[in-house]
Amino acid sequence: MSELRVGVVGVGQRAGLAVEANRPGRARVVSCADPAVRGRADAVALFGPDVAVHTDHRRMLDDRLDAVFVLTPDDRHVEPALSFLTAGVPVFVEKPLAITVPDCDRLLRAAHESGTRLYVGHNLRHLPMLRRMRELIDEGAIGRVRSVWCRHFVGHGGDFYFKDWHAERARTTGLLLQKGAHDLDVIHWLAGGYAHDVVAMGDLAVYGGNPRREPVLAAAGRDPATRVEEEARARDGFAPQVWPPTAMTGLNPIVDVEDISLMLTRLDNGVLASYQQCHFTPDYWRNYTVIGDEGRMENFGDGLEDDHPSIKLWNLRRSGYRADADRSEYVPGGGLHGGADPALVTEFLRFAVHGGPTRTSPIAARQAVAAGVAATASLRAGGVRTEVAPLDPDLVRYFAAHQSTAPGPPSGAAATS
Repeated sequence: MSELRVGVVGVGQRAGLAVEANRPGRARVVSCADPAVRGRADAVALFGPDVAVHTDHRRMLDDRLDAVFVLTPDDRHVEPALSFLTAGVPVFVEKPLAITVPDCDRLLRAAHESGTRLYVGHNLRHLPMLRRMRELIDEGAIGRVRSVWCRHFVGHGGDFYFKDWHAERARTTGLLLQKGAHDLDVIHWLAGGYAHDVVAMGDLAVYGGNPRREPVLAAAGRDPATRVEEEARARDGFAPQVWPPTAMTGLNPIVDVEDISLMLTRLDNGVLASYQQCHFTPDYWRNYTVIGDEGRMENFGDGLEDDHPSIKLWNLRRSGYRADADRSEYVPGGGLHGGADPALVTEFLRFAVHGGPTRTSPIAARQAVAAGVAATASLRAGGVRTEVAPLDPDLVRYFAAHQSTAPGPPSGAAATS
């Protein structure tokens, strides 16, 4: 196979994914687009002086690309992804797929109508710890899954999500969607179903009233056309030594997303799930508890950094509290995202050329957004029960067949693919 010609739209915080795709002999990044001077400079630094660099992604259509990564901020996924899908270029869209359900459905329909392959970057499906938890479920280690709980302690939340565009509803809808899309997708995956209805509560408890707030821009109302050149990146102001969170400075001039959120949901297969997210905890990790009718399973450490997580199962006897378990497994981990990013990129490059089954799912990505949108609406309406927007059955069938016209598994199977 000849070397794939790869493009990148948005050379920013997640450009490392494109670096993983730059594999001379198999794939090479040959074209990039970014409206910001900084992004264009980074493109040359990361991919060499021969890379074509543009301010507008539409200019990339002349660069004979075999695949493209859309790594822009969340609210800017749709236009470039639609452009390349329509042109027949396989597209990787960083999660979340979009920040509204209608935009997600536009992308799914464009992929369906054009027959162009669409892939969404839910890298946690490649995380060794979660892959092992899913295997244990499939092996029947805790019986039939009845409930999934997730607690997400976002210890660097102020640094990573309140100093740039993530802090603005207009750019993300909310962090229950933006940050939560990973976990909602995992909950769906472990439970084998999708959220049907939700209730949620939350608040902007800490960062909205921070008395030491110092905007990163001179004024919140600055012309958006100039802001694109000046936008901060999450790690620009990373200050792990600052504690407590109320001492943090340099927050985004607009902060209107919640920093603590809690949601409950009933899935379409009857499984009950909960998701809790807090952006001002001292620790940073995810804890998943999966309860079946023959036991329960829980992770300690998640393997996203340099920890070495364990999975513990209790199902052989009843007792009061005990730190030991009936079964424990340690999962190899270490490094950024526990090796999930290289596996994610490898799968996309294979899929772009050959198609076939993938661990990630565009339908599941849409359903994670839809659940996050519904939960955010519930939260902001005071905890009102809210139904998740339904899917077009034709799209479900198309993506369940791995984006081919051949007959695929029944509707909903993508949740467990």
